[in-house]
Amino acid sequence: MNDFAAMSELHVLRNFYESGATRPYEFRKQQLLLLKAAVLKYEQEIYVALHTDLKKSAEEAYATESGLVLAEINLALRQLRRWMKPRRILPDLVNLPSSGRIHADPLGVVLIIAPWNYPLQLCLIPLVGAIAAGNCAVLKPSELAPATSAIIQKIISEIYPPAYIKVVEGDGSVVIPEMMQQFRFDHVFYTGSIPVGKIIYQLAAKTLTPVTLELGGKSPAIVEKDADITVSTRRIVLGKFANAGQTCVAPDYVLVHEDIAEAFTRKLVQTIQDFFGKDAQKSADYGKIINARRFDQLASYLKDGELVYGGKTDRTSLYFSPTVLKNITAGSAIMTDEIFGPVLPILTFSTTEEAAAIVRQHPDPLAFYLFTSDKVKEKTWLDQTRFGGGCVNNTVWHFANHRFPFGGIGNSGIGAYHGKHSFNTFSHEKAVMKTPLWLDPAIKYPPFKGKLKWFKRFIR
Repeated sequence: MNDFAAMSELHVLRNFYESGATRPYEFRKQQLLLLKAAVLKYEQEIYVALHTDLKKSAEEAYATESGLVLAEINLALRQLRRWMKPRRILPDLVNLPSSGRIHADPLGVVLIIAPWNYPLQLCLIPLVGAIAAGNCAVLKPSELAPATSAIIQKIISEIYPPAYIKVVEGDGSVVIPEMMQQFRFDHVFYTGSIPVGKIIYQLAAKTLTPVTLELGGKSPAIVEKDADITVSTRRIVLGKFANAGQTCVAPDYVLVHEDIAEAFTRKLVQTIQDFFGKDAQKSADYGKIINARRFDQLASYLKDGELVYGGKTDRTSLYFSPTVLKNITAGSAIMTDEIFGPVLPILTFSTTEEAAAIVRQHPDPLAFYLFTSDKVKEKTWLDQTRFGGGCVNNTVWHFANHRFPFGGIGNSGIGAYHGKHSFNTFSHEKAVMKTPLWLDPAIKYPPFKGKLKWFKRFIR
């Protein structure tokens, strides 16, 4: 995309937005129905694309990608009229008898930048919110998942004019800065790594463009002494090794109480085999690493601890087995980087304070998981730990609940979305007060001398 083309194409979206075409309820509803129909129409092609890019089975693709998109669309269709309705606000004493409303205004033209690990839903779920809120949008799918990027381009170009929703493909490190330097978006929604998130933030800051940053971090799973070992291992294995560990909310490492560490580790290994067999490469439910660069990075972590299980790799097919490490080397890369792959370090602790000190070394994780039946321990952990969202006695499934805001804190992100929270993210709350003409008390106007006692009575 050259500079002239970028400017002219993006300004077409601006002109379309400013025409007011995207604002009516019926228009928004129709666009959501078109997207739903297209996702259903291309269901099989979506499965093929996700299998090509990440070796996802149809079941995993539906449960973690297209099914979540359809659920988000269905929710928006049910709730859209209510979301759009201005909210009544009671007047304060000073402004009686005025009335107040908060109007949810669309932001304008928004940019949605999607990652490669869940390349369909992390592109289209934000789009659902942007459409519901009445915006035009530019989508940048990940070039690292080319098959999925192609099906997104096919779907969007078939159902929407490029003046309304436009897909831009290509090298993100080139086309995103070019677009953001040539055109002021009204919001940028980015999902991906912390380093790239900082670059997006810096680009946006130059034009005071608001951002939503869905990033990551080292999300811990704490397994207390009283935890149910069978349940905790099943839920940790599912959360960690789904999509071959390439999940932003996957448990990054496990902190298990030393008294149950041995039993927990044995059960963890057994559970991995129960889920994926003794050779996960043959499992239809186990994926592959996205590319050779990521594969090599994951392989480098194997030297950072003692191998408990796995460690089998095939660079040609980008297969990396579910892997468990213990006796982690202090200060090693595996405990400073976000792993983002199927390597699970297990650390032990003897006291909650000791475990909490380890968690604080990696502040503000996107997710936090605690396994305990002790309500006092639960309260202690939840009160003392900053994190985006999480679970007690579970992992990752909080992401699927549209009633929860999903987002990070501090290093793991800015802003939140899902369900009504997506609508809010892509809307501006415009406050409007309406004052009648039949009452206009003189106390509000100069001269003010002698009115202080009345001000103190009304303004409090």
